[in-house]
Order: sequence, then C-alpha cells, then structure tokens
Amino acid sequence: MEDDLAAFCRREHGRLVATLDLVCGSLPLAEDLAQETLARVCKDWARIRVMDAPGAYTHRVAMNLANSTFRRRAVERRARARMGPPEPDVVDQPDTASAIAVREALQRLKPTQRRVLVLRYFLDYSVNETAELLGMPLGTVKTHAHRGLTALRTELGTSVTADDMVVGSA
Repeated sequence: MEDDLAAFCRREHGRLVATLDLVCGSLPLAEDLAQETLARVCKDWARIRVMDAPGAYTHRVAMNLANSTFRRRAVERRARARMGPPEPDVVDQPDTASAIAVREALQRLKPTQRRVLVLRYFLDYSVNETAELLGMPLGTVKTHAHRGLTALRTELGTSVTADDMVVGSA
C-alpha cells in the first residue's frame, strides 16, 4: 500500500505542479499547492486509492486549494484597501544601540518573563489582556513583569524603563 502511494505521488507531482503553475501563474505557489494537495491525498489514501480516478480527484483537490488561495488573497486585498495605507513597520525603523541591547537582554530572560514583557510593553497590552492571552492569573503576570524588568535593569543598568520596550521609543 505504501509503495502504491509513493508511486502515485511521484507520478502526479509533476503533473500537479505544471497544472497549478498554468492556473496560478506562479511556480512557487504551484509547488506549495501541489505539496499541500499530496499531503491531503496521503492522509486519506486508503479512501482515495480505491476510487475510479484517484488522479482526477487529486487534481480536483488541487483546483479547490488554488481557488481557496485566490479567494483568500482577494479578501486580503479588499481588507487592505479599506484599511488604507499601512503604518510604518517597526522592522523598517533603524535599531538604536539601546534597542539592540534590550532585545539581546530579553533573549536571556526566562521564556515566560519574556512573553509577559513583550505583550505588556512592546505590544502595549494591559495586565488583564496579557493574563488572558497567556492563560495565567493577574498576579502571576504582574510578578513576571516585575521580575523581568528587574532582571533587565540589573543586566542593562538602572536606566532601563518599561518605555524602552515600547514600539517607537529609543
């Protein structure tokens, strides 16, 4: 049965990529969709292998995936058009020496402290929102925030404040 599946995948892969490339106009997208199609076929191979035309079914799955991709992209385009021009990306802003130092120090914190500090001060979530997102009590969030900031201050000097972690500061 596994040999049948491997042979089927080898036989159909090239045909899927070629077909999807023509449909999508993008070889990288065609390769991604072909991989996803074959992954779905592998998952349901016991059912698909007994079909009269498993190759045709596989191509139908591929076309459905392509159509879903086109619909999703159209929705994204419409949403972006409604939202207006994007705000400047944080990544586009040059890093200052203090921002780099804070980023490196964050990586040395315990993972939970790092998550709390990023949510609280980088993304500017409230204590309640942070607690909800992380699924922990308010007191635990406050403790991790306090300990994380204390560790950063110890490592970077007492001049580090919560504002040093806010987007656009530094």
